[in-house]
Amino acid sequence: MVRRRQRERSLFEVLLPDGHKLWPDWLRRIDALLEDEAVIEVVAQGLEARWPQSRRRGRPGTPAEVVIRMLILKHLFDWSYDDLEQEVRANLVYRAFTRLDAGTVPDAKTILKIAGALGPEVIEQLHRQVVDVAKRAGVTRGRRFRIDTTVVETNVHHPTDSTLLQDGVRVLTRTMERASVALDDQPGRVRNRVRSVTRAVLRIGYQARSPKTRDAMVQTYRQLMSTTRAVLRDAATMVRRLAQRQRTATAATAAVLHRAQQQLRQMRPLVTRVVAQARARLVGGDTHVPDKVLSIFEPHTTTIRKGKISKPNEFGNLVTIQEAEHQIITAYEVHTGRPADVTLWTPALDRHQAIFDRAPDLAAGDRGFSSAANEQAAIDRGVRRVILPRRGPKTLARRAFERQTWFRRGQRWRVGCEGRISVIKRRHGLRRCRYHGTDGMQRWVGLGIIADNLINIARVVDARTAA
Repeated sequence: MVRRRQRERSLFEVLLPDGHKLWPDWLRRIDALLEDEAVIEVVAQGLEARWPQSRRRGRPGTPAEVVIRMLILKHLFDWSYDDLEQEVRANLVYRAFTRLDAGTVPDAKTILKIAGALGPEVIEQLHRQVVDVAKRAGVTRGRRFRIDTTVVETNVHHPTDSTLLQDGVRVLTRTMERASVALDDQPGRVRNRVRSVTRAVLRIGYQARSPKTRDAMVQTYRQLMSTTRAVLRDAATMVRRLAQRQRTATAATAAVLHRAQQQLRQMRPLVTRVVAQARARLVGGDTHVPDKVLSIFEPHTTTIRKGKISKPNEFGNLVTIQEAEHQIITAYEVHTGRPADVTLWTPALDRHQAIFDRAPDLAAGDRGFSSAANEQAAIDRGVRRVILPRRGPKTLARRAFERQTWFRRGQRWRVGCEGRISVIKRRHGLRRCRYHGTDGMQRWVGLGIIADNLINIARVVDARTAA
């Protein structure tokens, strides 16, 4: 049964009358912001969507208020779920913040399952509610707008064809061995080729160091691909066997067999694509294979080049970040591909106008967003000052235009978006996503941005109160 709030008496009130002195000021402000009923209702509705009639039936579950506060606390400090459980259990302030007080702290697996039930739509709606809180508090009014893009890496190793083939063989073999146990096969029915594949990958690593051993490396790759194709044939045979056995198996065994069958059906096409792209690169010399697989476990990963000398290639997803005044991130978008920055300007302006019911007075972006069409689109929407430095050679009139005082001030304010991206990566873990899949990427980015917005709202409110 889904509950909105925790109804037990506060531990601070019973044992620690002056416990309020232990609270940091910024955390107390965030605590007050999360008292908003609309924020709690968004989470409660997301939890209710898991099971029909869960609002009235079933045993009492973790209240929505506790769920959102624990998730916010996790992303405020970039903790793991295990760290979150330990910190909340051992700290009186965190117990009070999460409204658990003297109650039992949910274990890490429980919070992980509950958080997984909150899909990206719920997190996006929760972010909109937090932005509404900032609007009602007068922290942001939408007078300014700046935009930038960054890369949030997926939790993958550096992708090479050999290691991808190794991952595929390992996963397929492991799944087939589990299915073989459920089928009551004799030991050794499934041939384990993981050891030979690992040796081939190590040889390729040594042979790739020198151009003199390229021919030997190609030969080792051929052996590795041949072994992988043999594993794929075994997996196809296992899928047919699982389909036949499910008809006569018991309900419990049929569930195990069905899960193994689904895993094999999901993994086989990915491994087949890795074999094809490895063959195209080695035999045909084609290094620009369309829809290249960069991870067996995170197939949505894409290669993104942002022009960084230290990291020319980043493996993850492109994320658009747009801000208003006082560093409040008003909207974000996780892209599946690599769209050009110039195509993101107009949709971002439209989102800003939908949020605040007005166009910003000042809109700023870097050269990647600059074009005459984008500048005219901003002017047509009512933006008075458009800060988009032109790329390439400039006319004398354009140089004079960009040297004006208001334009340079706008450029300096635009640079703050770089700092905001750096902060959310370092403080809230947006450097690398720890959740799985495209939904996990959107949840990870959304929760990190929500945590950062709450800190900035609390900071601005504290400054006004002190003044």
